[in-house]
Amino acid sequence: MSNLTATTARTAVITGAGSGLGRDIALGLATKGYIVFGTAMSQAEADDLKHASDGRVSLAICDITAEDAVKAWATGVTKALGEAGLNLLISNAGVLTPGPIEALSLDAIRREFNVNVFGALSVINAFLPALRKARGRVVQVSTWTASLPLPFNGPSGASKAAMEVFSVVYRQELKRFGVDVVVAVAGNMKTGGPAKTAAALARTADQMTPPERDLYGEAFKNYAAKLNSMQDNGLASADAAKCVIELAEQNPAPRFAPVGADAEEILRVVRKQSDDQQDALRFQIVGLQ
Repeated sequence: MSNLTATTARTAVITGAGSGLGRDIALGLATKGYIVFGTAMSQAEADDLKHASDGRVSLAICDITAEDAVKAWATGVTKALGEAGLNLLISNAGVLTPGPIEALSLDAIRREFNVNVFGALSVINAFLPALRKARGRVVQVSTWTASLPLPFNGPSGASKAAMEVFSVVYRQELKRFGVDVVVAVAGNMKTGGPAKTAAALARTADQMTPPERDLYGEAFKNYAAKLNSMQDNGLASADAAKCVIELAEQNPAPRFAPVGADAEEILRVVRKQSDDQQDALRFQIVGLQ
């Protein structure tokens, strides 16, 4: 990576930029003139995005759950940024571990927290010196299930809710340094996610023991069909990316904002409806009586 000068374009870092929402955010920022760095899962993803962005996006193969790897990657990017610092960090990488809590291994749940929470914290901390230099902004991509947790979606909702709490604390701790923190609450999206979600749902169903299948099989099947349908009919990836970019550039910085009409509606419901009403809505959403 060559050093950037203080007069160069704005800069951004995006985790999980090799596919799905992260890829579209990276391309959207590159189109707006940003120089973009990020993480990908494979060299093929990195090469593809570099070509698609005319070289404005540079992705590294980095496992964000490996703290030493994150520090090494961040050190290289920070060196390239120089004294200009980093304008924007979008914490987007995440995994999904659907299933009845009783039927999920603790290792599977721990893996989700390692990516969605500890990996995100590791990346944010590694780039804080560069963000302070530029008085930049962090955008934490969350999900509406952090506000309205669903049956069979516990690890995702819980891990994203944890990052929302950390984001509030970061916002207070970093305010005096001029660093903003925004939580972007995503709704259902037609990104690369639906295919991955369908695969994760099928994996969970296949791994259930006969007793677990007797207890949860039919209900989980209904949930899987509902979730796949919601994602297939969700916001187009490019539109969701445009929404995230608008939040990333909005002044003054919003603290907590929905991405998509369904996320906006869920947040409204959580503010206004009783616990019993929210429970009824949860059952309706996942196809349970």
